[in-house]
Amino acid sequence: MNKIKYFETELNYIKDDTIRNDLKFLINLLPDYFFTVPASSTGKYHPKFASTKNGLVKHTKAAVRIAYDLFETTSFSDSDKDLIIMALVLHDGLKKGLEEEKYTRFDHPLLSSKFIMEHTKDLKMDIDDVRKVCTLIESHMGKWNTNKYSKTVLPVPRNELEKFVHRCDFLASRNYINIRFDKLEIISSCE
Repeated sequence: MNKIKYFETELNYIKDDTIRNDLKFLINLLPDYFFTVPASSTGKYHPKFASTKNGLVKHTKAAVRIAYDLFETTSFSDSDKDLIIMALVLHDGLKKGLEEEKYTRFDHPLLSSKFIMEHTKDLKMDIDDVRKVCTLIESHMGKWNTNKYSKTVLPVPRNELEKFVHRCDFLASRNYINIRFDKLEIISSCE
């Protein structure tokens, strides 16, 4: 499976070659199920496009596209924009665990962060940027940071970058969003 091919568009949004190459490295390490499963095991919390085969990839692409478009309304640096894209591509990368489990792991943001930190020695990025990506991922669930089935309490977004990542993920999960796809690419035109 050519995992990079799934995210060529999103990788091209990244300006810094080091961040882009590190993201490619991490995408290649994501479990195979990530590229085939729907975004939600129940179908209740995501739009129709994300409830199909490759739905988690589509949800991820939608979140990145929302961020990319909203960058026009921010004063984020190019570096922060690159790190936001990286975080959004990876935020649900271990949604069902490192090995595919039946249900979503509530602690998947922490699993993803730990996974990235375990590969820090393989990355060329500055350690502060790696940590920043990890905090963006850890807090992406926003106020939904507790679960009656888990003792884990996830961090909530504290700064503008973390809040921005959460909002992009949140918007990409809304049932009223109807993003059109041609295979796995977002259709931009109104044709």
